[in-house]
Amino acid sequence: MPTTPPGSLVGRHDEIDRLLALLGAARRGEGGVLVLRGEPGIGKSALLDRVEDAAPEDVRIIRASGSEFEAELPFAALHQLCVPVLEHLDELSAPYRDALRVAFGLAHGTPDPFRVGLATLELLAAAAQKGPVLCLVDDAHWMDTASTRALAFLARRVAAEPIAMLLAARDQDTARELDELPGLGLRGLDDAQARALLARVRTATLDERVRDRILAEARGNPLALIELPTAGGFAPPTPTPVASRIERSFQTRAADLPPDARMLLVLASADPTGDPGPVRAAARLLDIDRPEAATAAEASGLVRFDTRVRFCHPLARSAVYRAAEPERRLAAHRALAQATDPVNAPDRRAWHRAQATVGPDEQVAAELESSASRARARGGAAAAAAFLERAAELTPDPGRRTGRTIVAARAALEAGEAGTAADLLASIDAGSLEETEHAAVDLLRGEAAFVGGPDGAATGSELVLRAARRLAPIDPERSRACLVAALERGLAVGQAAGVTDRVIDAARSFAPPAARAPDLLDALVLLRTEGHRAGIPALRRVLTGDGADWTRVAGLTTVLAGELWDLDLHASVTDWLVRSGRETGSPVTVRLGLSQVAVAAVLTGDFGRAMAEIAEEEAIADALGDVPQLYPRVHLAAMRGRREEALELFADVRSRGTGQLTDNVHWATAVLHNGLADYPAALDGAARAVAGGDLYLVGIALPELVEAAVRCGEDAAAESALEALEERTRAAGTDYALGVAAGARALVGGAEDDHREALERLAGGPAPQLARAHLRFGEWLRREGRRRDAREHLRAAHGRLSEIGMEAFARRAADELRATGEVARSRSEHTYDRLTMQEVHIARQVAEGATTKEVAGRLFLSPRTVDAHLRNIFRKLGISSRRQLKGLPELG
Repeated sequence: MPTTPPGSLVGRHDEIDRLLALLGAARRGEGGVLVLRGEPGIGKSALLDRVEDAAPEDVRIIRASGSEFEAELPFAALHQLCVPVLEHLDELSAPYRDALRVAFGLAHGTPDPFRVGLATLELLAAAAQKGPVLCLVDDAHWMDTASTRALAFLARRVAAEPIAMLLAARDQDTARELDELPGLGLRGLDDAQARALLARVRTATLDERVRDRILAEARGNPLALIELPTAGGFAPPTPTPVASRIERSFQTRAADLPPDARMLLVLASADPTGDPGPVRAAARLLDIDRPEAATAAEASGLVRFDTRVRFCHPLARSAVYRAAEPERRLAAHRALAQATDPVNAPDRRAWHRAQATVGPDEQVAAELESSASRARARGGAAAAAAFLERAAELTPDPGRRTGRTIVAARAALEAGEAGTAADLLASIDAGSLEETEHAAVDLLRGEAAFVGGPDGAATGSELVLRAARRLAPIDPERSRACLVAALERGLAVGQAAGVTDRVIDAARSFAPPAARAPDLLDALVLLRTEGHRAGIPALRRVLTGDGADWTRVAGLTTVLAGELWDLDLHASVTDWLVRSGRETGSPVTVRLGLSQVAVAAVLTGDFGRAMAEIAEEEAIADALGDVPQLYPRVHLAAMRGRREEALELFADVRSRGTGQLTDNVHWATAVLHNGLADYPAALDGAARAVAGGDLYLVGIALPELVEAAVRCGEDAAAESALEALEERTRAAGTDYALGVAAGARALVGGAEDDHREALERLAGGPAPQLARAHLRFGEWLRREGRRRDAREHLRAAHGRLSEIGMEAFARRAADELRATGEVARSRSEHTYDRLTMQEVHIARQVAEGATTKEVAGRLFLSPRTVDAHLRNIFRKLGISSRRQLKGLPELG
């Protein structure tokens, strides 16, 4: 419903040209997105209307609007957008069809967060086969979280589809996912444009002083220029926000209406769906369903009733609702609740009933609790939290109210709303809690602190430990489970070292449950108090012995497998994480698994696989609107040895990372500079990594510290690091561990037998470690004057390091070979060097026989986008078919 007269919008020619260009590109098959940003009334909605009016007949237009009153209902806005094209639902593949049916409440189940966004893309792509599609979304800042993430995901993937997306959102209120999309900021009109618009819309001759006041107050805001002349009672310009003055203008219009028309407006404002059916039914219940009421309401220019209920501007809806007397709002919601189908829309009915209730009401509270369960089943954690919060407010019984508040706080945490959870927990009367409830509250407060990131780890761990102390005398097993949970959370936020110290101290102080086998906490206590000689065997028994079950602490086990120098255990855990995550639809689990697979691939020298796993993890993160894991990229950059690229990445990570992430960068710095033969820088990085005290990272940093210290002539530091390394590796006892230790010992002592032991033990181990063992031995032999023997090992080192792609270490080997009088043979470029990480993933999948659709599903892309990537891959690699990919290095 346009807010300006027909014709070109004043002062918006450039903006209109850009929007029409986006639409034109979609008609050529080149999709795109643009987010219009600006203050209320600046013209965002008018521009959407202008583009809709200008769209050619072959363009299919679908519209949706975020609603302040539906911001907690999962997928509400997405459903609104997709309703006009649901005729194509049966054309989708079964997993995507089911994902949308569940998300939209058309079927029971839990929405798969991996599939909803891609299913929407497939749905719109199906609709676009008949002609380009224009998606218009107004008030995007009020969209529910699930819809926001799905549409942001969609927006990043329409480039290969004839789909144009235009979203309008307020400057200060947009979600992070929308902020990351291409945007167009709208500013106020300049003075000449403002005067032209005011002249166009005025209904009477304005006194010059009044006109100047309007221009000053409006500050170029088009809606203000349209509304303020009819607001009456002009006051001198004040700091009052323009939006508030505009709302008052709308409220003035509503106040002048007859009572029935005003009540009809309140009904329309209280129902955010825009569906006229419930509004008319509620109007009949209130006996205001008369033509003259609707006619008067429409004559105000505030609303229009046809196939949809549309207000002239979102501010008009909120202005009418906020200005209504409390009894009118209660009556509106009461009537809408009665008019809403309890079978097809039980949650909206419960919401209306809750808004119509002013005092405790167990029946309404129970209904909201049921709605929360349905919302959670549909993946709407935010909606579940909102329903439960209101249910707790309406619960008459204090004990039941406390229970519902705790459950609401838990739901808020699941939705990522740590602040809301903390507020809910703070509202609980601690004096009325039983000890188990105290523990539950402490646990949730601790979880909320952990969600705050690394800075909250100390507070979070202390609260979780307090919960464990409360439970220790009454439920020892649950108490220990709290301690293990704290370890997992500390690892998740990159603060494992600090949290581990507190947990182990607590575990030592609690009386363990009677008659039980030693568990993970016992092994960690042994590791801390008696060292690796006692702790490592205990850890191995717990993690690999009969009845071992590390699935409850899989994230922690990936770290402990590194502490055990056990590549097989690490592979088992990461395979389980990826498989389990895919089966259960848990993005957290899959992402952890993929990241760990990537790290293992780096350390074993399969850089192509590492790049593919990193690309898939980043695709999932992008689908969820989250930040990708950085430490696999850090490991890969260090091992590849490209100085500028690596240092740029390390600096970026340091700027936003703390704890383990920073310690990963310290280790990576040591590896990079040992390869570059910049040993002082390597020594500094390794020393910092070891000082961090993290499980696993210390172990793999010690060999780097030994090498750098030896090269720098820091003999004491080298010997101390070697002693610490040998304590760990002897306890672990694997060939991998003992081979690394032998190589470090050879550097310090210069014994040929140690070099040969390293080569022997690492023969079946990680390729990078074996190659570096050949390099160290070749360097030692050359310095011993045995140039012929040195060449054999330096050739082997250079060949293996080049094949792996460890460029810095390969150059070191080449330099050493030249020093023996032999020139190293140049190696051909790696396949993955010519491709992006995403292209590597696509190429590897296709080489293994995956179809375009299968690859698209794995990377959350449209099939057309995958085909476009394949064309780029073929061009870069100089091939012309999928079959040729199978024979290429690192792919086939």
